[in-house]
Amino acid sequence: MLNQPLRFLPVPGEPQVDQAPPEVRTSRRRLRACHECDWLVALPPLRPGQRADCPRCGHTLVTRHHRPAQRSMALALAAMVALLLAISFPFVSFSVGGIGNRIELTQTATTLIGFHQPLVAIAVILTIAVLPGLYLLGVIWLQLGLLQGQPLPASRAIARSLAHLNPWMMADVFIIGALVSLIKVAGLAQIELGLSFWAFCVFALLLLFTMQSIDSDWMWFSLAGEPQAPEGARTGTTAAAQGLTGCPTCGLVNRLDANGRGHCRRCGEGLRARLPHSLQRTWALLATAALMYIPANVYPIMTTTSLGHSSPSTIIGGVVELIQMGSWPVAAVIFVASVIVPVGKLVALSWLCLVVKRSGELNAASRTWLYRITEFIGRWSMIDVFVVAILVALIRAGSLMSVTPGPAALAFGAVVVLTMLAAMTFDPRLIWDTPPAHDPDTTQGTSG
Repeated sequence: MLNQPLRFLPVPGEPQVDQAPPEVRTSRRRLRACHECDWLVALPPLRPGQRADCPRCGHTLVTRHHRPAQRSMALALAAMVALLLAISFPFVSFSVGGIGNRIELTQTATTLIGFHQPLVAIAVILTIAVLPGLYLLGVIWLQLGLLQGQPLPASRAIARSLAHLNPWMMADVFIIGALVSLIKVAGLAQIELGLSFWAFCVFALLLLFTMQSIDSDWMWFSLAGEPQAPEGARTGTTAAAQGLTGCPTCGLVNRLDANGRGHCRRCGEGLRARLPHSLQRTWALLATAALMYIPANVYPIMTTTSLGHSSPSTIIGGVVELIQMGSWPVAAVIFVASVIVPVGKLVALSWLCLVVKRSGELNAASRTWLYRITEFIGRWSMIDVFVVAILVALIRAGSLMSVTPGPAALAFGAVVVLTMLAAMTFDPRLIWDTPPAHDPDTTQGTSG
């Protein structure tokens, strides 16, 4: 095939970034292996606003955006400005009986250190500020290089890191936790929202838009081109059956060695035909999470002191208290996030591990949907941890009113992290490893 050369240096009179999609800039066939069912397909030509879906399981392989570099750069810069504002001004304040307190965003983490909860404090500050900030800086660095026509140093390593950071950024979850905290306090004290609160709301929204704006396929093609597909690769069947695998980071299809291992030719990511010891690791993480869920519910997650009287509160106790206050919607949010979601993830992943070897094409699609749901909802269980962090920092009025974290905060945070890791270590391609009864039509892979 005739291969069109890639241009990274600007040409006088032309835009610095070639806005043409990869399929226009190269004539070679571009293959992708679905990360959820391992089906090997050839990407069709895509226009901005279109996406290519796996014809076997429906997983989105590529989403094409209009002016991806400029779009991501603008959103990332705006989100970074909002984050700087959020950490520079007061977040929220309260007053009761002439005594009050005002906190900044970072105090929701630093205050926990004073109560001997350093691990919870680290988890809070990482998920709401540090990791999102690093992600935005990475996006700005990458897109700046592409806008200049020449990738900047370490661009490939940074691009690899972006995909790994996605699940651990929880600014949107923190906003829900803040709203729950304010509703719990509103009946007891006067609340005033600071500039930081509104800036953080804008930041959480812009961060979400930035993550959705990343056109990974276009970005990797612009960074490192598209090496030729492995010789003899056939679409309409699984990649593993041909000794191939798709890179989970950049999507490139690579050939594995005789031991089923390799490294991506484009981004350098380590590759395996299947995640090693996937079921064993998932079972181990689920068992540990189930054990940690016991103290998370038995011990108090926080203790409230009012007029010298201390009242410890468990997760269920907090839900009951909200119901007694008449806050049914908030109680429902906490119950779903802290009880239904963790238990549901434990049950769903355990069931998937048990039935994975008995899957067939008829039930594989529904089981894959179950996996997608469990992977998506896991992070929302952090709401209760964020509620504790905010209330501990905010409610500090001595014996008149104060909140201290309980031992259940660390245990419940561990449950959230462990169940998220369990979903990551479970390889959904195992669900589809049973040979299909017939081959789907691989020619229809786009939807507008």
